[in-house]
Amino acid sequence: MLYNLLAPMADDFQAFNLFRYLTFRTGGAMMTALFLSFLFGPRVINWLKSQQGAGQPIRTDGPESHLAKAGTPTMGGFLILLALCISTLLWADLKNGYVWIVMLVTFGFGAVGFGDDYLKLSKRNSKGLPGKLKLVCEIAIAGIAAWILVNITNEPLSTGLAVPFLKELLIPLGFLFIPFAIFVMVGASNAVNLTDGLDGLAIVPVMIAAGCFGFIAYLSGNAVFANYLQINFVPGTGELAVFCGALVGASLGFLWYNAPPAMVFMGDTGSLSVGGALGAISVITKHELVLAIIGGLFVLETVSVIVQVASFKLTGKRVFAMAPLHHHFEKKGWSEPTIVIRFWIIAAILAVIGLATLKLR
Repeated sequence: MLYNLLAPMADDFQAFNLFRYLTFRTGGAMMTALFLSFLFGPRVINWLKSQQGAGQPIRTDGPESHLAKAGTPTMGGFLILLALCISTLLWADLKNGYVWIVMLVTFGFGAVGFGDDYLKLSKRNSKGLPGKLKLVCEIAIAGIAAWILVNITNEPLSTGLAVPFLKELLIPLGFLFIPFAIFVMVGASNAVNLTDGLDGLAIVPVMIAAGCFGFIAYLSGNAVFANYLQINFVPGTGELAVFCGALVGASLGFLWYNAPPAMVFMGDTGSLSVGGALGAISVITKHELVLAIIGGLFVLETVSVIVQVASFKLTGKRVFAMAPLHHHFEKKGWSEPTIVIRFWIIAAILAVIGLATLKLR
């Protein structure tokens, strides 16, 4: 909004020229989201406590240490979405279609997560929305976003798949691109959801991934940098750096309240929405496969669940003491802070490897 209002007046007022710079607006979005998190955080948490009473239902089959977390409110993702929405609307170019696509996925998935959290609280169990219904809703939202994306992006970028380490290669997927894009967005969303099981565990990798994709969006939307790095130039994607900056600020602010011992849980409201946002950004910037590297921790957690379920159904035996993977290490006696910090380290290492693909071509 500020860009649309003030940038056109930059010739008359020199100070307004700052709003033409993506770096300035990205920093502004990040700081605004952080400030809003600090401003509204206590109010949102107190309101959630007053509405939820006993807080998020704790799984009876989970690690025993989690029973001590009873009474902690959930739906903290509402705080993330509040700060993210206001900051993005304030600092982004609202004429950019890619911004609205990411917003559609973020808040659409957030609404699905809200419904899931609400049912868990109202029914006082950990099941929430039926899995099939939740998946259908996510596929529908991602499908609409993918269809809009194909229609506003020029060929061959609109339906092409870029491959890391290879120079500007685009594999034409044609009509298969939309199902692929849906898979990326829904998969990323649920992968973050599976990772969100310990205080602070998911939000820091989300913040790291958002920072990386803010950088990638800036580069892929700049013809000079894209040509130098020999990555696909996607006009208009630079504006997503502003959204990513807002997501970093909102995540950092949420971490203030989610750090062990957590004052509030993210809930599906937050995990589904931010995961979907990362998936959407990766599809738009043509770095879907890089997301699997940068978000490798989320992939690892998801694979652990798939392996556990498949092994039990096929052989009747479990590979892990408990899935997702972070629960396995809890069962093995690792303390929660140890697991969380070590997983953060893994996420940081994978992010560096993912960014290296920009140059190793």
